[in-house]
Amino acid sequence: MDRRSFVRATLGAGALAWALPRVAAAQGAAPLPPMTVYKSASCGCCKNWVEHARSSGFTVKTIDTEDLSGVKRDLGVPASLQSCHTVVVGNYLVEGHVPAADVKKMLTEKSAIRGIAVPGMPVGAPGMEQGPVSGYQKYDVIAFTAQGRTSVFARH
Repeated sequence: MDRRSFVRATLGAGALAWALPRVAAAQGAAPLPPMTVYKSASCGCCKNWVEHARSSGFTVKTIDTEDLSGVKRDLGVPASLQSCHTVVVGNYLVEGHVPAADVKKMLTEKSAIRGIAVPGMPVGAPGMEQGPVSGYQKYDVIAFTAQGRTSVFARH
């Protein structure tokens, strides 16, 4: 191999070694942790949210239970933030119809919180899409700590 070929090969390998991890990170190559969703067997909007999470790349296990209040209490979901389903993903909780993009943001940022929640069931949130888009409600995603402190995580 002559000097010119050696330099090209070395620079090419160096550029590739620099670029590949960045491209992989930009494409979200880090695997998403699996989710466990606690929900009522009869809740259609919860089933719709599970499909939203799966279509966003999450592996989802569902557990149907009629004691959602007990699950929420045991996991530490603040009463003021409760909705229809509760999710455990990694070390975090997700309560209600939180967009999957916000869940990914929380996981990527490794936020120093216990979880995020969309209280209630706002029309237009993932899993709650019904009727004309003009009727969709604005809503906030609320971050909460284990000590009960809250802040706005995202606005939709």
